[in-house]
Amino acid sequence: MTQTRIAPLEGVRVLELGNYIAAPTAGRMLADFGAEVIKVERPDTGDELRNWRLHKGDTSMLYRTINRNKKSVVLDLRTEAGKQAVLRLAAKSDILLENFRPGTLEKWGLGPGVLNEANPDLIITRISAFGQTGPLSERPGFAAVAEAYGGFRNLVGDPDRPPVRVGVSIGDSIAGLYAAFGSMMSLYQREARRRDAASAVPLTERIIDVALNEAMFSMMESLIPDYQAYGVDRQRVGGRMEGIAPSNAYTCRDGASIVVAGNGDSIFQRYMETIGRPDLAADPGLQSNAGRWARREELDQAIGTWTGGLDAAGALAALDAAGVPAGPIYTAADISSDSQYAARNMIQKFDVSTGNEILSEVGFPGIVPVIGDQSLPIRNLGPDLGENTAEILCGLLDMGPAEINAASGREEALQS
Repeated sequence: MTQTRIAPLEGVRVLELGNYIAAPTAGRMLADFGAEVIKVERPDTGDELRNWRLHKGDTSMLYRTINRNKKSVVLDLRTEAGKQAVLRLAAKSDILLENFRPGTLEKWGLGPGVLNEANPDLIITRISAFGQTGPLSERPGFAAVAEAYGGFRNLVGDPDRPPVRVGVSIGDSIAGLYAAFGSMMSLYQREARRRDAASAVPLTERIIDVALNEAMFSMMESLIPDYQAYGVDRQRVGGRMEGIAPSNAYTCRDGASIVVAGNGDSIFQRYMETIGRPDLAADPGLQSNAGRWARREELDQAIGTWTGGLDAAGALAALDAAGVPAGPIYTAADISSDSQYAARNMIQKFDVSTGNEILSEVGFPGIVPVIGDQSLPIRNLGPDLGENTAEILCGLLDMGPAEINAASGREEALQS
């Protein structure tokens, strides 16, 4: 039976001028739910992400993942023809995404004022290290630097070691989420005003300004209020949760680790009974989180002793039977074979080209959030460089071969 196509954003066109992860993540989210996302890439090399974590060929799985459901158009923004093509595409788009250093679009003659002349309804979503204004706005910076400025890096790792990076580009990804949300918020405002026959949304309200450091700062919960109200300066606590115990990862007899979150008052009682420590369950000093946090080392030692005597499967079975929240620490192999992910279509298989060969049945992460009971199907992986250039420039802009060559830099290459 054919699944009904669910595409809430069908009819929305997005022009993506972004490289790397932040703006492309926003574009991916919009594309996942039906928006037509036209990704503009430079001639020859395209998005730098094509070469990140490149194990084979000329196009990485990272690029294929982040840029799924999009169309790739090659345009040379160093040429007047390339710039004019961008403006013509902007005139037919609802949203423009970019994550260049502030001032770059303006330097190219494609700043908000120019884009607004081409399309007075265009939503312009800009992602940068520190935002478009303020004393740091002109500084370049990748997410690693922004994560440090946002207070995030200071809390990642063990207290007796320098801060570390989490295993993914979390700053870029969270900024991309905010960019997608901001774009949709502005689109909703625009459509609501049209519906109510109200005045158009002014340009200042159609520029969505996402700073990487602020995106990470917004994730820091009560870091600043706790500091300013009580002088509390949060520190790295490794695998624990600040002020909450016991919640940590523990190694089992077979060498595997599990995570156990037994920090609720009633859960703690069952937890301690399960590990054979009714004395800790009954201890008056351990009946609240404050008391348990003060004795976290003692509790972790007791729990670690218990898990060290069991395989991970046995420990998890005992905790599950007692109603104590716990789970394995999955690897890629574990996720690939997990029935829960499979049931919700969260790993979708594709034959994929590396540029040199076709790899069969490669799994890619599904679309989040779920609408219905399963992830929506991925329409296509990240496209080959310029795969849709002729389709878009001819079909949407009615450009002929000579114009397409000039805009995409092919004319210059032929002359050289």
